[in-house]
Amino acid sequence: MGGPLAGIRVLDLTRVLAGPFATSLLADLGADVIKVERPGDGDETRHIAPLRDGESHYFLTINRNKRGIVVDMKQPDGRQVVLDLARACDVCVENFRPGVIQRLGLDYESVRAVRPDIVYCSISAYGQTGPYAGRSAFDVAIQAMGGAMSVTGEPGGRPLRMGLPMADLSAGLFAAVGMLAAVVERQRTGQGQFVDVSMMDAMVGLLTQYAGRYFMTGEDVEPVGASHPSVSPYGTYETADGHIVIANLGEGFWPKIARAVGRPELGSDPRYRTNQERVRRRQEVDDLVNSETRKRTTAEWERIFEAEDVPHGPVLKVSQVLNHAQVRAREMVIQVEHARLGRIPTTGRALRFGAHGHEPMTAAPVLGQHTEEVLREVLGYDPARVADLRARGVVT
Repeated sequence: MGGPLAGIRVLDLTRVLAGPFATSLLADLGADVIKVERPGDGDETRHIAPLRDGESHYFLTINRNKRGIVVDMKQPDGRQVVLDLARACDVCVENFRPGVIQRLGLDYESVRAVRPDIVYCSISAYGQTGPYAGRSAFDVAIQAMGGAMSVTGEPGGRPLRMGLPMADLSAGLFAAVGMLAAVVERQRTGQGQFVDVSMMDAMVGLLTQYAGRYFMTGEDVEPVGASHPSVSPYGTYETADGHIVIANLGEGFWPKIARAVGRPELGSDPRYRTNQERVRRRQEVDDLVNSETRKRTTAEWERIFEAEDVPHGPVLKVSQVLNHAQVRAREMVIQVEHARLGRIPTTGRALRFGAHGHEPMTAAPVLGQHTEEVLREVLGYDPARVADLRARGVVT
């Protein structure tokens, strides 16, 4: 597969979401990602329902464009297979709980001994240092501890988890950026390095203006639903058949919104003329806007707001998103060939590169699909050696 990262080989020892998402981004960019799974069950996400013919929607989504092999890393010969692969790779990434990869003998120091210029990335809940370094956690716990849940939900309501697993996804995104930066630096210096990615750090990094507000005022940000703590009107409004979002990010938009909803006099009303006044009267403003938006359908409001240059967007279900004309025009839904399921849909690449066009994509591998191919092509193992490893359960 071509792409900006063609020629870069990645040894993927990750599982579940944060790590596989990071490596899927590298694979989307053209890297040769070799995913190593454990014998028997493989990655835990292979078994998350719904399933089709034994294949999980979850695994299919975040492991496309990868080659998959099965190695028992707990066996000495399995460890050696992984070290041989590391020697042939530019990047190695893992997301075990701190301490596990050391017990397997596949930590940074062990891998660096066979590939001195390796870029080695570890993704964990809290990072490799600090009082929480040894703890495990899942997305929801990091969302809670990282502050995201405290600002998500309706005023006075219980804290809510964000709908998307943002702690996992943001850690994966930061990991991909970190690995790419380390590869670029290696091209300049010839030196590899260790990249330490923490889900907690990723969530704190995403606090951005919420952290800035606390630093400036000493006050916590309270949840405001889909609204904005500093802007009004901003958020979700009812329509005759659903909901639409309006975003007012400058004083010039308020008169446009007032005209669009058929209340032009509100644009010059001194009670609402400035954003500061509107924020102070947020509920009043929202009630005024809602009383008008309920009178028309979402599609009608889209046309009206577009004509008035009001930033807006319909609240779409996933099925509506994946069938939207803009999404289809951008080829964000494509078909790939799966070894067991045949032609299946998946989401396209979120990045476009003018020099590469639309590179073909491959489906996620079935368990052990490329074991023999990788051992022979990448490592040069002969058929007899591969057969012996299979017979002893070292590889599958």
